[in-house]
Amino acid sequence: MVELIQPHIVAIPYPAQGHVLPLMELSLWLVKEGCRITFVNSEFNHKRVIKASSGNNDVRNKISLVSIPDGLGPEEDRTDLKKLTEAIAQVMPGKLEEVINLINECDENGVSCVIADQNLGWALGVAEKLNIRRVAFWPAAAATLASLFSIPKLIADGVIDSDGAILKKQGIKLSANMPTMKPSDFVWATFPDPAMCKMVMELVVENNERVKSADWIICNSAKELEPGAFALFPQVSPIGPLLASNRLGSSAGHFWPEDSNCLKWLDQQPHNSVIYVAFGSFTILDLTQFQELALGLESSERPFLWVVREDLILNGGNSAYPKGFKDRIGSRGYIVKWAPQQKVLAHPSIACFLSHCGWNSTVESVSNGVPFLCWPYFADQMFNQSYICDVWKVGLGFNKNEFGVIGKEEIKNKMDKLFGDETFKERALDLQAKVNSSVKGGGNSNKIFGEFIDWIKTQRGSM
Repeated sequence: MVELIQPHIVAIPYPAQGHVLPLMELSLWLVKEGCRITFVNSEFNHKRVIKASSGNNDVRNKISLVSIPDGLGPEEDRTDLKKLTEAIAQVMPGKLEEVINLINECDENGVSCVIADQNLGWALGVAEKLNIRRVAFWPAAAATLASLFSIPKLIADGVIDSDGAILKKQGIKLSANMPTMKPSDFVWATFPDPAMCKMVMELVVENNERVKSADWIICNSAKELEPGAFALFPQVSPIGPLLASNRLGSSAGHFWPEDSNCLKWLDQQPHNSVIYVAFGSFTILDLTQFQELALGLESSERPFLWVVREDLILNGGNSAYPKGFKDRIGSRGYIVKWAPQQKVLAHPSIACFLSHCGWNSTVESVSNGVPFLCWPYFADQMFNQSYICDVWKVGLGFNKNEFGVIGKEEIKNKMDKLFGDETFKERALDLQAKVNSSVKGGGNSNKIFGEFIDWIKTQRGSM
């Protein structure tokens, strides 16, 4: 027989800001649908989330936030992905199993489902071992996941070798209905170190095997954004974009406290005038590049809101700004360490988003009809720029000079070009309408999410 239950779900993200945020958003959506959530962060990130949300108890009242060690010490470098990956593999699987067993001892119905980041194939393995239903969550573009699933074909076609090294440099199509992809933009190929490339490749292949056991593969995207990718791999279900604004709530899971004072500054700016500049949680700029960006913003003569994380500048500090920069820009520029990005992008004064093109930032901007200036840093951000500039045509990219630097003149020129061509905004608004219709009643993402909720709430048992 089939009976309805209040599901108790364990959700575990890959330990990075761009992965924690969308899974936290999904968790809050599931809470709204009557589910109980235990959200499992690494200890390091758990402390950051708690500290950043110290004035907001909303999430902690709705979700059980727990932590497990990631295998590294408090001061060890978590941007060293090789070291982090090896440590995670040794420690986290056993600790996750302990968390699930503890819940099963205390909860009469036990854990009904594990939702794990697709990059954590081992977590799906833990759920399979414990005979718990499992869901793989992909927080990025479906096309990127399609490239990962296509690895056997890419090897067979001689595009890459078994270690992930690129053999053919010309662009390829994974299917006739998908945009051209540059092999150099494949996630594993964006790491210049061959050993790192090989390690990421091996991890992807392992995750691909693990995900075959998943009951669902859900993706934070919409069919309207990338129909070709979902047609190629129909087992991947679009349920996004997952945005707090659609839930009528605030986003949660940030590693840094949000500076909401910038919203008051935005209130004072003319509509459709402000350049929003933010590079996510991983991007690092050297001093020369940082100063060129600052001078480019200054020469634009337009208002700008700039997110400058404490660790954005390599060996930088407050003295990293060009001499006299802050005095010259005065109140025309507003600089914060971290911003409430979804609220910023929804603000009517925002004209464009100078972005690293992380997928969360991409769908947030698309959902608000904001055009882009693209500054990708690594991993899937390179391909996301291709979607933005070449497929959707809602943004422009920058060109580096002979020294590998994006110069202040190039920055100003691209800003002038974007502001001077209204078709970018028109296309952005058209794409916004299509994507937002998908998450509303009757839309593609909304229907699939409803089916997913029905499955979550139903378990087989005897009556």
